[in-house]
Amino acid sequence: MPGIGAFISPGRDLPRTLERVALADRLGFDAAYVTHIAGRDSLTTLMAYATVSERIRLGTGVVPIFSRTPATMAQTAATIDEHSGGRMVLGLGVSHRVTVERWHGARIDRPVTQMREYVAALRAILGGVEPPDSERFPTKFAFMGYEARADLPIYVAALSPSMLRLAGQVADGVMLWLCAPSYIRDTVIPSVREGLEAAGRSADAFDVVAAVPIALTDDVQGARASLRQDLVPYASLPFYRAMLEASGFGEELAAFDAGLSAGDVEGAKAGLSDRMLDALAGIGGTEGVRGAVRRYRDAGVTSPCVGGLPRTDFDAGLEAVAELI
Repeated sequence: MPGIGAFISPGRDLPRTLERVALADRLGFDAAYVTHIAGRDSLTTLMAYATVSERIRLGTGVVPIFSRTPATMAQTAATIDEHSGGRMVLGLGVSHRVTVERWHGARIDRPVTQMREYVAALRAILGGVEPPDSERFPTKFAFMGYEARADLPIYVAALSPSMLRLAGQVADGVMLWLCAPSYIRDTVIPSVREGLEAAGRSADAFDVVAAVPIALTDDVQGARASLRQDLVPYASLPFYRAMLEASGFGEELAAFDAGLSAGDVEGAKAGLSDRMLDALAGIGGTEGVRGAVRRYRDAGVTSPCVGGLPRTDFDAGLEAVAELI
C-alpha cells in the first residue's frame, strides 16, 4: 500500500518548488500531489515534477472534471504517466458551482452521476474499449497508434457519504481535504466500505488519501492565523460546510457567519476555533507534527499527505515527517 505523501503546489516560485519535490523524492515520500486552483495548470506542473524526481508518485489533488473532456484528460494523464515511468495518479473532483460556472461555463447538477459517467469514460479510453453512452460526457474517442496504461490509478475527491460510496465503487482511492480524523473514522471509512462491498471489491488495495496541514514552528499562533486565512473560502462553500458541520464544527461555522454578517472578517476568522484547527492540523514542535500524521493513520487513512502552511518552513516539516516513513 502507499505511504506518507505530500501536497506540494507551486506558489510564486516554481523553481523553488521543484527543489522541494526533489527533496521529498530523496526523503522517501510516497507521492507528491498538486492542487488545481487559479494558478498554474496542475497537470502541466506534474510534467515539471517528473523531470526532477525519480521514484515519487505524481498526482493531481485534484483536477476538476469540468476543466477537460474525458478524452483530453485521458490523453494528458497518459502522457504524464508515460513520461514519468508509470508514476501518475489522476485525482478528480467535481469542484464547486462558483468555480465550474465562472471558470468553465459548465454546471454541476448531479455531481455523483456526473462523476460516475466521467470515470466510466476515462476507464474505457485508457483500457482501449469504446466508452459507454453518457448524458453529460458523450465521447467516442480512442487512442490511435498508442497504448495507455489501462490501470492508471484514478482517485475521486469526496466529502459526502454519497460521493464516498461512489469512490468505493469506481475508483482506486479517495482524496480528502479538511476532513478531521473523527469524520474519517465515523463517516469516510464506513461509506467507502459500503461502496466497495456494493461493487464486490476488496478494500486491500483501496487508498485513502487525506491532506494533513502541518507547520513545524515555535510561532503556534502565527501558524494558526495562516491556517485560518486559508480556511476562509472553504468555510463559505456548501460542500465543505456540510462536511464541517457533520464533523461537529457547527458552532465554529455559526461564529464565522456572524463575523461576516457584521462585516468583521477578522472576527469571522477568529470564529474558527483552536479546537477546530488542532483537529485538522499538526502545528508546533516535531512531536506535534508527527502526532497529526499518526492521528490520521489511526482514523483509517492509508496515505496521510502533509501540506505546508504559508510563512512556515515546509522543508523542515517534511524532514520531520520523513522519520515516520
